[in-house]
Amino acid sequence: MTDTRSLTRFSVEPLSRMTRHLAAVASGRADPDLVITGARLLSTYSDRILPDREVWIAGGRIAAVRPAGTYRGGARRHDVRGGLLAPGLVDPHLHIESSMVTACAYAEAALLNGTTTIVCDSHEIGNVLDRDGIAWMLEDARQAPLNIYLTVPSTVPATSPALETAGGDLDAAKIAALFDAWPEAIGLGEKMDFVAVCEGDPRAHAIIQASLERGRPVSGHIYGRDFVAAYAASGVTDTHEAIDRDIADDLLEAGVWIYLRGGPPTTPWHSLPKAIGTILDYGAAAKRVCVCTDDRDAEDLLAFGLDWVVREAVRMGIPKAQAWSMGSLHPATRYGLDGEIGGFGGGRRADLILLDDDLVPRSTWYGGELVVENRTITPVLDAALSTPYRYPAPAYATIHLPQPLPPLIPDLPTTPCRINAIRTTLPGIELTHEVLDLAPGPDWDRTLAGNDLCFVTVIERHGRAGNVAHGLLRAFGLKRGAVASSVGHDSHNVIVAGLNEADMRVALDALSAIQGGVCVVEAGRVVALVPLPVAGLLSDKRVTVVAEEVRVLKEAWTRAGCTIPYMGFNLIPLSVIPEIRITDKGLVLVPDMRIVPLFEDARSISP
Repeated sequence: MTDTRSLTRFSVEPLSRMTRHLAAVASGRADPDLVITGARLLSTYSDRILPDREVWIAGGRIAAVRPAGTYRGGARRHDVRGGLLAPGLVDPHLHIESSMVTACAYAEAALLNGTTTIVCDSHEIGNVLDRDGIAWMLEDARQAPLNIYLTVPSTVPATSPALETAGGDLDAAKIAALFDAWPEAIGLGEKMDFVAVCEGDPRAHAIIQASLERGRPVSGHIYGRDFVAAYAASGVTDTHEAIDRDIADDLLEAGVWIYLRGGPPTTPWHSLPKAIGTILDYGAAAKRVCVCTDDRDAEDLLAFGLDWVVREAVRMGIPKAQAWSMGSLHPATRYGLDGEIGGFGGGRRADLILLDDDLVPRSTWYGGELVVENRTITPVLDAALSTPYRYPAPAYATIHLPQPLPPLIPDLPTTPCRINAIRTTLPGIELTHEVLDLAPGPDWDRTLAGNDLCFVTVIERHGRAGNVAHGLLRAFGLKRGAVASSVGHDSHNVIVAGLNEADMRVALDALSAIQGGVCVVEAGRVVALVPLPVAGLLSDKRVTVVAEEVRVLKEAWTRAGCTIPYMGFNLIPLSVIPEIRITDKGLVLVPDMRIVPLFEDARSISP
């Protein structure tokens, strides 16, 4: 990729312009800029650790790897004293927006954790701001001190406009234009509407065709082994949604790369322990297996980076060198980037990580520049992070709630009926459809308490139809107050849950005032708030600041009694995951993709 970042301190010339100089350095006819010596080298090409090596670096690229002590000239030396040196990690699938920070702020956490390249799918900002939002995020990414590639969002909106209202609408023509305008657009993002793909939906296949015609790979998102064959036949060649060893095995045999997704065990993003069984239990080769993070909030981004996922794979039985390869060379190879990153081959970028013996990153070189030393960012990186990209004004004005705000809770039924309720269970990705008999009660307070229910409401926030949809959550555990978020995947309408309308309105007023965020309300007062003014998704602060705000939010979330994490709560409107969801249009049954009412006559529902 041609380096177009404005942070020239980190720029690396394309290999095509450096071949003569690198050859001269490698053959000893010219001096390197830097020699990192005294290293044990983790080779991703042979999955072994090579003792007593040194790396010659010129122009931000690797010129040669030699036995330690070979170089005798006057170039700068950095002796790692027997430390383990590895290529930078390459995260093949993630969403920057889930971290709640901009691309530039994301770079700080990534580099601290040994990740030097990411492949992001910016479908979240695309759902809010359409093609403009994606372009702005790419400008942000170009200024960030990190290799950032894009898989162009493929499913905006995630479902039919009849089922939800989004701010963006990316059809095949818009997606083709993004591919043609941005060289860092290296693939098509996760095709979330897998049912539509398998059933031959013309729009879904036109989008896939726009990618395949340009020689770009297509990323996937799938639930259910029955869909694997048709999905693979449609041109999808990777997925991060292999939730267990059986579907992972099916996908591998169908020619689909699998990304073992690792996440904090209390969140919905930790399918690695079950899916890794395709290697450990069924004996599959790891050559088409990668590891990825997918979604991380700012706090978890610092504590549970891709390096943590690699260490989890090791803990489960994958050899160290192979596990690191699954996080570096394998994803680089999947996207055809292995001539640029992922290993110590001549000409590759000098994105290098010094590890301890437990594979914990200590120092990071990005393009031959030391940006993290002894787990602390260096002044040159701090300076780059202090001058981030500024999003245009329209990105700071995306919360347009209907005015006046309609009622946030439904009328209490006066005759016996049945409720189509949403039951939440850990980890919070899949939701269960429960049909409950409801006898008329004197008020909502006793009705909720007697059935382990709370209100959940989704409000359209893109200034379109002004829809408000009511639902009831079961087993969510909310003990008091209300919680709300403008990060309601994937159309990002505002979702609020509560035990009374007054607290729910306080939460919505708070989010509207700051143009987006996540909050917890108790007794009419906001007790925790993460402001996300950019598209209602991102903070414009440094990642360490946002991480602290998220930590406080999580504590308040737990005190409120919520049984699933707030990131799982954000998925309640995501109408492509079984079994029942709520969008601004109402309750959606998945995969039937039909809307059902909240209350139905008891005689109209089969037991």
